[in-house]
Amino acid sequence: MEFSWGFIIDLGLISAALLLATFIRSKVHFFQKYLIPNALTAGFILLPVYNYLLPALGVTTNSLGDMVYHLLNVSFISMSLRSSPPKEKGHKRGGVMGMSTGILMGYATQALLGLLMCFLFFPKLHPAFGLHLPLGFALGPGQAYAIGKGWESMGFEGGASVGLTFAALGYLWACFGGVFLINRGRKKGWVSEEAMKMMNDKDMLRGTISKDKEKPTAGHLTTDTEAIDSFSFHLALVFAVYLVSFLLLKGITFLLGFVGTMGQELATNLWGINFIFSSVLATATRKLIDKYRIGHMVDDATLTRISGFSVDYMVAGALGAISLVFVGQYWLPIIIISVVGGIMITITVPWMSSRMFNDCQFERMLMLYGVSTGTLSTGLALLRVMDPEFKSRVSSDYMLSAGLTFVIAIPFILSINLPAKAFVTGDMSYFWMMIAVCAAYLVYVVVAYCVLAKKKSFAKPGQLWYKD
Repeated sequence: MEFSWGFIIDLGLISAALLLATFIRSKVHFFQKYLIPNALTAGFILLPVYNYLLPALGVTTNSLGDMVYHLLNVSFISMSLRSSPPKEKGHKRGGVMGMSTGILMGYATQALLGLLMCFLFFPKLHPAFGLHLPLGFALGPGQAYAIGKGWESMGFEGGASVGLTFAALGYLWACFGGVFLINRGRKKGWVSEEAMKMMNDKDMLRGTISKDKEKPTAGHLTTDTEAIDSFSFHLALVFAVYLVSFLLLKGITFLLGFVGTMGQELATNLWGINFIFSSVLATATRKLIDKYRIGHMVDDATLTRISGFSVDYMVAGALGAISLVFVGQYWLPIIIISVVGGIMITITVPWMSSRMFNDCQFERMLMLYGVSTGTLSTGLALLRVMDPEFKSRVSSDYMLSAGLTFVIAIPFILSINLPAKAFVTGDMSYFWMMIAVCAAYLVYVVVAYCVLAKKKSFAKPGQLWYKD
């Protein structure tokens, strides 16, 4: 009897790479100094394995992209099912609206930069190439892979691999750029003394907890194990929500089919951003749980562990799924666009965050920087340096902002295939329509920012970080 081993092989290889990466982080000072996540190291270990070793052994490697896609959605669901932190007293400017504005700023500025750089300096490339900057950086590997895969049928050879490559470079910007901002914050006094002590903790730098130190609690049991294991119960809750998300998108896809070609294209794009649907449904599920007063059945720490597992395996798998064959064809524009984009993000995110928020400014900046260069995973990884247990409202505000961002971003989503359509039809007016859409979003972001930042909007413009 034959069984399918593809999933187990992928899972085993990622697990082995994560174990090796954990050992490297605990021993090598370079990885400790730059707080490089073990999942990122594991991904680069897997890159030659999936590109050279496994193909030579006759093992197919096409399933990693699917795993990345699903794990991204699972991570969003598990974080969105957590309870909201208690409301803080006093008026706090920004919050959910500020996080949404920061996310949309990444979409607009990165899309404009990528598209215009390709048009001006690399005109022979596929017109949609530049959109991989926001897809890979601001949206992440799941979206870059899904939408890039769709562009392959519209003439973009290797679109999925190029998207994953941008996502990988985004992770590098998140790590090294994030550590640069953290160290600069320490030197310039942007960080509180309590956070400073935490950042100097040797266990955090090594990535492992000393044997003579008390171990933190990973979670609490909410069920009797004789009936069902508590971890199984929480996994069941997460995957039940994911199933509902799948059925909802199936229904939407069916209905959009009656609209015609445009409806089918929109449906394809919606599957690429399933993480937003999943997050909204999970938030609604949490509201029902709280309404019927059964919140004691759901443990936030356990959900955080599920999210952490998903994120670690997703990041490692995303890097392993990159095809170096296609990357070699486009290496120059990929490097140039990602470097310019990374520099822009490293300047704009701290500049706006320090003026737009008046609570947890540095933490919110790190979260936005992480999600503007990687995904929720890198945002949480940087936030975890300052807020290890996610006790602040930063992570919950981000989750809530995902729903608001989705509603505002619908025109952007509807337009995502316009540059690819320009290639198929030979009519560049579709490309310029996408430029106009991105410019409109930039105007919205600037207006929303001014409303939130008020008098601080353009105060001390020469300073990267605004301080009263």
